[in-house]
Formats: sequence, structure tokens, C-alpha cells
Amino acid sequence: MKLHPAVAAVTDRIRKRSEKTRGDYLSLVEQAAARDRGSDRLGCANVAHAFAGLPASDKFRVVVERAPNIAIVNAYNDMLSAHTPLGAFPEMIKDEARRHGATAQVAGGVPAMCDGVTQGTSAMELSLFSRDVIAMATAVSLSHDVFDAALMLGVCDKIVPGLLIGALHFGHLPTVFVPAGPMTSGLSNSAKSKVREQAAQGLVGRAELLKAEQEAYHAPGTCTFYGTANSNQMLLEAMGLHVPGTAFVNPGNELREQLTREAARTVLGIVKARRFTPIGRLVDERAIVNAMCALLATGGSTNHLIHWVAVARSAGIAIDWDDFAQLSGVVPLLARVYPNGAADVNQFQAAGGPGYVIRELLDAGLMHEDVLTVREGGLREYTREPSLLPPVPGEGGGHGRLHWTDIGPSRDDSVVRPASDPFSATGGLKLLTGNLGRSVIKISAVPDDRHVIEAPARVFDSQDELLKAFAAGDLERACNAGAGRGLVCVVRWQGPQANGMPELHKLTPPLAVLQGRGFQVALVTDGRMSGASGKVPAAIHVSPEAAAGGPLARLRDGDVVRLDAVAGTLYALVSQEDWDARPLAEISKEQAEANTHGVGRELFAGMRRNALEAEQGACTWL
Repeated sequence: MKLHPAVAAVTDRIRKRSEKTRGDYLSLVEQAAARDRGSDRLGCANVAHAFAGLPASDKFRVVVERAPNIAIVNAYNDMLSAHTPLGAFPEMIKDEARRHGATAQVAGGVPAMCDGVTQGTSAMELSLFSRDVIAMATAVSLSHDVFDAALMLGVCDKIVPGLLIGALHFGHLPTVFVPAGPMTSGLSNSAKSKVREQAAQGLVGRAELLKAEQEAYHAPGTCTFYGTANSNQMLLEAMGLHVPGTAFVNPGNELREQLTREAARTVLGIVKARRFTPIGRLVDERAIVNAMCALLATGGSTNHLIHWVAVARSAGIAIDWDDFAQLSGVVPLLARVYPNGAADVNQFQAAGGPGYVIRELLDAGLMHEDVLTVREGGLREYTREPSLLPPVPGEGGGHGRLHWTDIGPSRDDSVVRPASDPFSATGGLKLLTGNLGRSVIKISAVPDDRHVIEAPARVFDSQDELLKAFAAGDLERACNAGAGRGLVCVVRWQGPQANGMPELHKLTPPLAVLQGRGFQVALVTDGRMSGASGKVPAAIHVSPEAAAGGPLARLRDGDVVRLDAVAGTLYALVSQEDWDARPLAEISKEQAEANTHGVGRELFAGMRRNALEAEQGACTWL
């Protein structure tokens, strides 16, 4: 299928924009790849230290027989349900490496925090910056420089982008990503959200709310809604960095184990065949565009409008929100997964999953097929799904054999649809511009009659202020007093430089309650909402942020704000003369002080000072 001209144009623009930086990056990759292998290049004492902890047989294999050595970078902890299964993966990988005459070492661990635990707390102000900490920890893990390939074990929100950024700074290594899969379905996401809204209104108490939450989040594995963690997995499939079809296989079964072992076989296959497919060469502008198209086609997390900018920069590629917006104009919405629909990721997988979406996009000319992947068969391999065949008698092992088959038509057209009959002709993300700055909105779950909101603003300096105003009935009174029975809630001082740009999920239930009562409500913020952005229109990531002198610092209570997701605009309807004459508000001394200490925030002061804008990836290392 011929590539869609809009996809071709965006890719070409990115390629031209990135010509020098990409060329410089690839030159460094080539230089690193041309060196002698680690155990031949390093001094004897260095080599002895590197392998002193290995069993004698592995030590002989890697030093004397010069066998390939795989680095395992693991985000395991048992605080995150999604990462709990990763504790058992290194031994599987080491065993599989030995079966193929190779070795594997846990090169290092990276921290992994759970946004579900920290949501609405001060610790959430570390969340975005944890991505760059993970990237640095990945670099530390690989800095021993005795590896021929790498496996990245991680799943959740900031963890996968951090691992990917770190891996791209060791772009000469063939690298495969290894997920753990989603937990089985518990209480449905829609039922959980209903209880949350009831709790926000005081209709149910803590016991009922806790019961619902524990029924929803109940077992090892990724949360089952299509937030940032599961969007990560979709994008990795679209970039060809997984074993095909690995993303949404539940943990704890034989198929999951065999896919993990296949990851070791896959990365060893690249090394042994001398197929020059290091991650730095694989992740080019076409792979980045493929990830963007997959995100748009599935209504994925808005966090990736920050993270994938940073990922691309790590490979010498420059993308921006205009690129996302232009792709969104031609990429159809092919999936309805909560919060964009009722299905969870297990139902998405059962209906056809990532492979179905990738096939439809390829066949419609909306993804590049001529890309490198970790598999020799290219991106078409990612349009098939894995299963196990019975073991062959006499071959030993007793394990089923992996087998991939075509997915066929959608098994549930309420969850996934063909590109010829999509849920929407355009993607689920929009760029908003105007005198309030540049921002993004996820509209795939927002009712059509809420795509344009014009109402007076109520300005808050923290999410706690908004929650208190809702509890006191102030927001409902403001809605009733406003023209058209509406209100635009503005929460500022939530950007990277102010407080680390936390997610503001706690605001969703009260705003959803107001919307459910018939009011026209919207949220405008320089903070994040991420993959849980739902039915309430939310202009997020407003840049420049208020703390950097952005226009939200000019806004006042009562100013009429127009959020128009159809036209792609975000304006304060204030005369230009008045707007220009207004002084910029400053964050209160108390609020600024509160952002600097507690739960380790003191250690992140340098990151807050150095953070770039959201559209520049909120990077702290540049």
C-alpha cells in the first residue's frame, strides 16, 4: 500500500528538521559499534571484576569462548503490580541464553514508582522526573560496557520511556523490550469510575470506595485501562521493539514465559547473525512516526506527547506537537478502550489487539512498512498473534512451541474496527493554540457536544484548592452563575519548572459530577492528565507554563475562556489591550515553598530548574 501523503509529508519534514542531529547521533552509534567487544577491549582487572560473580561455566563461556553477553536492565519491584512478575524473568533469560551458548547478567535495576499509589499526593511531583532518573539509571547499568546486546524489562508510565531514552544513549546495542502483561479483568473501569464519582459526592464512604478499587486493581500485571502503561506497550509493538504480540498476554502462564524466552532468542539472533540492527539505527524517524500513528489510532495517553518527544531527541530526531496534530488529521480512531470506551485491554487483546490495529494502519498506508525491527520479517510480523503448539515428542523440554497466526477480522467491532469503518475519521488528540499558549486535548472520549466550551474561568493555584471548592459547593454555584451554566476550571503552577508537572487525576471525578449534572465544564492546566483523560474536556500541558511567564499567569477569575477542540483554539476572550497590560501573577511564597520539600523533592531542585517545556519533552538533561 502506498504511504498516505500526509504521513509521508510529516516524516519528510521530521527527517529534514533532524538531518544534522540525526547524522551526529548515527556517527556516534557507528563509532561505538566498531569497537572490539567488551571483554577483549577492557583491561584484565576490569574483565575480572565484570565477571567475578558469574558461575564458572558462564565465566568460561563469555571470556574464553567469547560468547555473546546480554545485559538485563530490570525495573522489577513488588510495589508495582505490573512489575511484580519481572522478578522471575532474569533466571528464565539466563537459562535461555545458556541453552544457546550465551550468557546474561542483570546489569542493573532502575527505580519504578506507581502513579496509582502517588496520585493526588506530593510524591506525584517526582513522577515525571522519575523518567529521566530511570534513563540515567539505565545508562549506569550499561556503563560497564561489556555487553553485546540488551533486554529492557519494564512496563509502566515513566519506566518504558526512561528505559528507551537510556537505551538510545547506548544505541550501538541490539535491544529488545520485555513486558509482563496486564492483570486479568476485575471490576470494570466504568463501574470503578461510577463509585469514584459517588464518593466525590459523599454518596458512598471510604469502605465502599476501597472495596471497588481493590476489586479493580486485584492481581499482578498492568492496570487494565488504556493509560500510559498500556499505551507504552502499543507503541513498542508499532516500533518493532517487542517480540511480536507480546504486549497484552497476561502474566503467569506458559505463553508469557515462552515470549520472555523468545526475547532472549531474538536479541541473540541479531548478534549471532551479525545483522546490524542496533536500537539506535532501528529507532529512526519512520519508527517514531509509526509510534505516533499507533497512539492516535488507539486514543492513547497524552503523556506520550511529552515522552516521545524526549525519546525522539535521544535518537537525534526532533518532533513537535504540530507533527502529532497533522497526523491526527488523517489517522482514524480504530479502537475504543477505556477511558475511550467500555472495553479494557484484555477485551482489546481478545478483539484483535495491537496486531489488528497495526495491520489496518499498514494496509491503509498510515504506517511505514519499510522499517527495521528486532525481527527479520519486519513490521508485518507484528500483525500476527502468538500462541503455543504442543511440544514435539522426543525434542525435550516439554514446552509448547511458539506459533504466530493472522488475526483476521475484528472479533468485536465495538472495540476495534477496520480503517475503512473507523470510530472516527481522525485521531483522538488535538493541538490547541491561542493567547493562552499551546496545549493538547484528548477528545476521543469527550462527547461531541462538549468539544466547544465557552464559560467564565475560576483560577486555582493547586488541585487541592479546586477539590475544596467542589466540596464546599462553590463550583456548582459558579456554574449556575455563569453564562450558559458553565465553568472553566484553571489550575496553574503545575508545569515542570513549578512542581514537576504532576498528573491531576483527582480532578476527574468532581468535574465529571458537574458535567453529569448538565453543566458545561472544562479544565485548563499546565499540568498533566495522562491516559486517564476522559469525558471532561481538558486542555493540558499548557505551554509556556505559568512559572515560566506563560499566559496562564495573566488569567483572572471571571475571564471568559473559549476552548474549541473543533477549531483547535484556546483563548481568553479579553481585549488585546487589557491582556497586554496585565502583570504576570506570581506563585505564592507558601505554594512555592511547599513544592520544594518533603518526599525527597529537595533532591529534584536541579531538575525543576533545568526542565524544558512540555512540548520539548520536559527534558532535564539538555
